[in-house]
Parts: sequence; structure tokens; C-alpha cells
Amino acid sequence: MHIPHRPRASLGALVSAACCAVLGAGLLAGAGTASASAKPSAQEAAGSKVVGYFTEWGTYDRKYYVKNIETSGSAAELTHINYAFGNVTSGKCAMGDSYAATDRAYTAAESVDGVADTWDQPLRGNFNQLLKLKKKHPGLKVLWSFGGWTWSSGFGEAAKNPAAFAQSCYDLVKNSKWAGVFDGIDIDWEYPNACGNSCDTSGREAFKNLMGALRSKFGSSALVTAAITADATGGGKIDAADYAGAAQYVNWYNPMTYDYFGAWDATGPTAPHSPLNSYSGIPKANFYTSATIAKLKGLGIPASKLLLGIGFYGRGWTGVTQAAPGGTATGPAAGTYEQGIDDYKVLKTKCPATGTVGGNAYAKCGNNWWSYDTPATIGTKMTYKNQQGLGGTFFWELSGDTANGELIKAIN
Repeated sequence: MHIPHRPRASLGALVSAACCAVLGAGLLAGAGTASASAKPSAQEAAGSKVVGYFTEWGTYDRKYYVKNIETSGSAAELTHINYAFGNVTSGKCAMGDSYAATDRAYTAAESVDGVADTWDQPLRGNFNQLLKLKKKHPGLKVLWSFGGWTWSSGFGEAAKNPAAFAQSCYDLVKNSKWAGVFDGIDIDWEYPNACGNSCDTSGREAFKNLMGALRSKFGSSALVTAAITADATGGGKIDAADYAGAAQYVNWYNPMTYDYFGAWDATGPTAPHSPLNSYSGIPKANFYTSATIAKLKGLGIPASKLLLGIGFYGRGWTGVTQAAPGGTATGPAAGTYEQGIDDYKVLKTKCPATGTVGGNAYAKCGNNWWSYDTPATIGTKMTYKNQQGLGGTFFWELSGDTANGELIKAIN
């Protein structure tokens, strides 16, 4: 089974990665001319969007179902769900895992409404469960997110013919078999004209052209959004693409203001992965949330089109002797599903926070050092979000929260 990774950049690793080859120019045609004019609800207009990622593959090992969005109380707190991920291949939008999306049969105990799927019903899987959740919460919107870390390599081909790409996405998102599930599309291209899991050389205008074509095809009433880099360094990933020029086509951006630091730098220094502000000894200048937001606003992107990113997980090192940030390490700390990362719901008990630095909590347990957001640090970030006039908050991802939704409730 092919599982795409998180929509996170491992930002610190990417800036130092040797993969970053000389980037080509190559301007692309195909951008549409329509702009985003969908009228927001009163709650959205007040800067209260709360967008949570739901992972297609989380229904396997994690056993996190759409029903858990309801039972945790998260559904009542959310305004939007980003369903992650659809694939991008051969220049087109494509299904990620069709079994998980449309075919898996849910038992009564697993189902949002307590009704089991039948063998002959036309739609099962996550998509049908999302329909049931939307029935319980009529104001809730769902977007299908395409790309992510593993599947972003397909955007380079898509950028060669933006109109054809947009048509393929529209046909898939609006497929009559799952009519009513999706209210729009989210693009998670990591990264236009820069390096992520692979290096893109589409040129600085490629992202703007792609988003323009999507807006033209989907029209002004659909939601069109994008997760974008948080790299605010001079000449970094924000500068590699015309995010300001593309802003006219999106309802909002999700700048991925997490994963600034992590155990991809195996020997450290230890540092909070999602700092709000700089602090004495921070390993890299402009690698913190408020620098990212300031850079994007400085380009002319309206604050109302920027959401604040929160990670519902922590990043950790092992072999650490120093309790304060800035210590040396020997590698990534053990995680439940992946080295160097674990969910908040695990870390709050396994390694309770003992301090904060740069507005992010940290803890040392044995020879392991972790950083993550807590309800308290999220509260500080929400004050910042409101002061900056941002459009709301988004987070990766729903299954990292506690069974009673501690973190999402802190957002609200």
C-alpha cells in the first residue's frame, strides 16, 4: 500500500538538502482569470476558520475514522476538513487509495450515524462517512487535498498544461458518485520551483498559472486553497514561487508553520519545531511562525487569506543530556509510527511539557527531548492570530489530538 507522507516540509532539512539543483525558469501558460469571490459565512469572515486535515490512511493502523471527528467533539469546532491526499500523476488529479475512499465497508460501531454499510450500496468508505458527518453538521465544508510530500513530484508535469490539470481535478472532485462530499480543492505542492521530496524546475510563474486555471475551472463559488511553504529566509522557498500573484485565485493559504526544526538534523541542536517567535540561540534566522507571516503579508497577501498552522504532534531527538533547547543529540527519538515524531495525545503523558521556548512547549524525558504545542501554547498563538487579523487556523492532523479534542478546543 502506498502511503503519502504528511503535508509537511521537514523545512529545516530541505533548506540544507543537497538536492536543490539549479532551478529553471520556463514560464507556463494556462492561468485563468477568475478570482476568488466566494462569500464567507459570518464566522469565517470574523477570522474563525478552523481547518483540520483528515488522513486517508489514518483509518488503517491508527484506526482513526470519520466517526472519531464526531465523538471527540472536533466536528462541532471545525469549519472545514481537508481530506488528504489525492494523487497527482501524469499531469492529472487521481485517486489516492480508492478502497479507503469509496469501498471500505463500515460496521455500525464504526459508522458516524451508527448504521452499517451494506454490500450493495453505491458508495462506502471515507467519502460516505463524510457525507454522514456533513448531514449532522450542515455548515461543515470538506476540501479534497492533492499532493503532499510524496505525491508533489507530479505537479511539474501538471504545470505544463494547467488547464488540462484543472479539468482532471474538477472531473474527479465533482464526480457524481460522491456528489455532495466536496466543497472545493486544496493544493499541497511541495514545492513549486524548489526542492522537496524531489526538485521542481517549473519556473516562478508555474504555481500562479496552476492556481489560476483551477479557479477558472471551479468557478467563484467553490473553495480553492493551498498549503504553502513557511521558509521565510532570503532567497528561500517563499521567494521561489509567485505566491502573492496567485493569492487572487485562492480563498486562503495554509502556510505550514511547523517542522522548522527536527531530528533530520540528527545531532541537533535541539529546537522547537513550531516556534511562534525567535529566541536567543535559535539555530536559523527567520525560521519561526511570525517571520513567515510577516514575509507573506509583506508581499501583499491579505492577512485574511492567511491561516495559522498548528501541529498536533511533536518532534523529538534522543541521546540528549541538556534539558534546555540547543543541546546535542545522537538521532531521532522513537515514535509510535515513525522515528522522531509522535502525536500530542501520546506525548502529553509520555513526556509532559516542562517549559516553553519561542512560544512552543518542550520536555526532556530520560535522554529524549521533544517539542510540541499544548493547549496553553495554542492559546498564545491564537492571541497572535487575532492580533495579526489572520483568517483562522489550520492543523495537521485530527488523529493527533486527544479523544476529547483538547487541542482543537484550545483553538476555539
